[in-house]
Amino acid sequence: MDVETENIYPDCSTITRTVEVGGLTKAELVQELKRHSISMNEFGERLFADDRFTTSETSYRLKTVELTVRDLGFPDGATTAQIFERASELGLELCPLELGPHLRLQYLDQPEGCHLDKANIPGSGAITIASKKIAEEEGFPNGFYLRRLADGLWLRGYHATPAAVFAGENHFIFGLPL
Repeated sequence: MDVETENIYPDCSTITRTVEVGGLTKAELVQELKRHSISMNEFGERLFADDRFTTSETSYRLKTVELTVRDLGFPDGATTAQIFERASELGLELCPLELGPHLRLQYLDQPEGCHLDKANIPGSGAITIASKKIAEEEGFPNGFYLRRLADGLWLRGYHATPAAVFAGENHFIFGLPL
């Protein structure tokens, strides 16, 4: 594929957000998620339970950009390693893991999407938070993604093997440098 002929970031449509992050403990985040009737899957709960997932005591603002895998120059899809490498080349940053629950709490009007695809990676309508994996243990979740299904809002953890390919229409959130 010739990346030069594709409309890739920044020459494509994007969604930018400024998100308030930090200022809540993990327990307080879980309480807020429950208060808003936001569900978590087992992988999401596992991320919250792990001591390597930490939250900032002070709140701060994080500017983000939402892009598709296609917007990064991969119309036929790519692995997380390829996606993250391209994003870095384009000046985008990985997000702190705690962005997932904070963004979920601030993005309550997400449109409804579809269920997971066959490979168990987030499918249509999901937004994956691009973040560094906190543990390399086999089967440990990579990070969070947001979705809305018929049964409500979700903050889900996901596990993608190094060979798993995200489709061109899959959405990712990256940090924008300040």
